[in-house]
Amino acid sequence: MSIDITPSGEACGAEVRDVDLSAPLSDAEVEDIRAAWLEHHVLSFPDQPMSDDDLERFTLYFGPFGDDPFIAPIEGRKHVIAIRRDADEQSSLFAENWHTDWSFQETPPAGTCLYGITIPPQGGDTLFANQHLALQKMTAELRAKLEGKMAIHSARAPYAKEGVYGDADREARSMDIQPSDEAYEEQLHPVIRKHPETGEEAIYGCAGYTTGFDGMAPMDSLALLGELLAWQTRDEFVYRHKWRENMLVMWDNRSVLHRATGGYEGHARLLHRTTIGERV
Repeated sequence: MSIDITPSGEACGAEVRDVDLSAPLSDAEVEDIRAAWLEHHVLSFPDQPMSDDDLERFTLYFGPFGDDPFIAPIEGRKHVIAIRRDADEQSSLFAENWHTDWSFQETPPAGTCLYGITIPPQGGDTLFANQHLALQKMTAELRAKLEGKMAIHSARAPYAKEGVYGDADREARSMDIQPSDEAYEEQLHPVIRKHPETGEEAIYGCAGYTTGFDGMAPMDSLALLGELLAWQTRDEFVYRHKWRENMLVMWDNRSVLHRATGGYEGHARLLHRTTIGERV
């Protein structure tokens, strides 16, 4: 039996059924999932009771493990981190700004896998913005401003010691975030780049991890970042994903932005995450 893939009907995303992720996958199943991932950019797998061993095995079908800085892995694992929020937690919502994971690295991860363990009865949706579609529909005027530009990526705003998730934030937060001076390091990536597997162009990165544009004055960079963010996160490019327990979601960081949403105050939330490294 072949796997069943149902598109979301929104800007990206599809649901995958008729596959058991708690068992090893066949080569044909892996290729079918990879093809669907590249086409739809975000895949959800409902009703999948999985262990951390299963999560790690699934991740490795699609590339090596990525490097997850600034967040400690869970006990007994090197490549699984907990996205956790306690029921009584009052800290700011983690990952609530649009971003693509770890874009400040020299070789950012190709994808991310996130598995729902404790899911609140309401709220906590994840939003995804299709950056291929955003580029396809971009005005010629805005594209001309971006063509050929290199963006400066840095983790300093969230993960420096004085950042949003810095030293002052640690006691109030259930996640084990470890700020560091390494957050000041910078990397350059093209704003418009081709997907390494499909060759399809997309916008890469956005305000947050992107701090400016190489060779542009800071105020000019800030204005262009704001204009770009407003465009690339328009409702017409966004898929809203609703979580359930025992659901795995994988997304392509080369194709989409994402952000967390709240609305579950008074309820605990726990997901386990791995990253899929880029094949180089």
